[in-house]
Amino acid sequence: MKKLFALVMAAVMTMSLAACGAKEEAPSAPAASAPAASAPAEGTAFRLGGTGPLTGGAAIYGNAVKYGAEIAVEEINAMGGIQFELKMEDDTHDAEKAVNAYNALKDWGMQISLSSVTSKPAEATSAENYADRIFGLTPSASSTATVEGKDNVFQMCFMDPNQGSASAQYMADKALATKVAVIWKNDDVYSKGIHDTFVAKAAELNIEVVSDTTFADGNDTDFSVQLSDAQTNGAELVFLPMYYTPASLIFAQAAGMGYAPKWFGVDGMDGILSLEGFDTSLAEGVILLTPFNADSEDAATKSFVEKYQAKTGEIPNQFAADAYDCVYAYKQALEAAGATPDMTAEELCELMIAQFTTMTFNGLTGEGMTWAADGTVTKSPKGMVIENGAYVGLD
Repeated sequence: MKKLFALVMAAVMTMSLAACGAKEEAPSAPAASAPAASAPAEGTAFRLGGTGPLTGGAAIYGNAVKYGAEIAVEEINAMGGIQFELKMEDDTHDAEKAVNAYNALKDWGMQISLSSVTSKPAEATSAENYADRIFGLTPSASSTATVEGKDNVFQMCFMDPNQGSASAQYMADKALATKVAVIWKNDDVYSKGIHDTFVAKAAELNIEVVSDTTFADGNDTDFSVQLSDAQTNGAELVFLPMYYTPASLIFAQAAGMGYAPKWFGVDGMDGILSLEGFDTSLAEGVILLTPFNADSEDAATKSFVEKYQAKTGEIPNQFAADAYDCVYAYKQALEAAGATPDMTAEELCELMIAQFTTMTFNGLTGEGMTWAADGTVTKSPKGMVIENGAYVGLD
């Protein structure tokens, strides 16, 4: 399967997924709570914990993070230096459950954190990270509120606003369209954040937003009104800052009414090709920005993809790759700081803040990554398109 992921500048859904704060249909997950990926001797490993939707509608995101992190931990522990003990708790993409899961991890002895997978839960747990002085590095929670006002919570994924502005810039640079429609989810911080900055940037770039329509939970199965508005107003391209489940319905309904514009999505669209029961031909030609290229020929990516496939039987998405990068970024920071597993979470927190605000990191989802003091990451944007049921790189 050809697959290229990438995204945007200082901070591009996950998503989400991953972004990213989603509420999506996905295959059921294996377990509500996962034990450590490996178990080094007591007191010799850094305890790394995180919460995510391991069951329920958004489980595809949480389990991708869990598996990606597990692979990194297994590799690192086999090296014989820094050791990790990993534990992921199920939050079912619910903020209250995420806080309960965080507290369970704290009772377990979590010293450093992967925060939460999706944005709403991460906004809740990052407040706990801040209060407890436990450093957090989320692979995929992309809302600005996840890191705002919290000097010890950082993101491996791109922030929502940057996904919006980067998408508009990409459309302009590639001359994809001059008349654009936007369909977005108004009760989702992920979708709204991307929408708002996209509209602002589109205006700067002389991209005309001819249709700007929305939906919310409860009216997210019939998109005929939104699609008719886009079609009537002559939209050449429809921008979908959302997760793949509503997008899959939009593609099907547009095909049914004979409307065939260009489609453009963001990192939350990653996973649509594996959505059960979805006719992938409906997504033919969809363009999206997302930070990981599973089809890359570099040795690190090929090794990761092979191990992920052996573990899950699937091609890894960007959520998995971001989680893998999180663990390796922690390894680099802990080694550089001379940290030891007997340190308290608060001691490690101060060391991690110092390291992440000064270090450069090369990972699967980007080279030369750096972090600002506000926790946002800088990566380079790229794009991909769905062709013949596979992801193909555009850059």
